[in-house]
Formats: sequence, structure tokens, C-alpha cells
Amino acid sequence: MKKSIEIEGGTVEEAVKKALEELQISRDRVKIEILSEEKKGLFGMPGAKPAKVRVSIKKNT
Repeated sequence: MKKSIEIEGGTVEEAVKKALEELQISRDRVKIEILSEEKKGLFGMPGAKPAKVRVSIKKNT
């Protein structure tokens, strides 16, 4: 099983959700680091630059 993963998403929450699904683990058993937040596009449209997070499994789990 992977111990950590870096993943992008349209929002921070979306990226975290993708990482949790890929690691097949619940949110309370991981450490979440926000590497970059999403940047809005032209006229406030989301997705110009995706959010990036690192999700790591806590050592005591």
C-alpha cells in the first residue's frame, strides 16, 4: 500500500477526495498537506490552475 500520494483536483477538497479514494482510507487516518490552491480562470471560472495536495497515511494507523 502507498504511504502517501500527491494529486491534483479542481479544488482542494476534490483533490483530497480523489487521494482518499485512491489510498482506500478514511480522512481521519491521514495527514493532508495543501501544496497549492486552485487559481481562478478568466472571469472567475474555476480550473485555470488545479489545487495540489499531498495525503500521507499517519504512522500510528
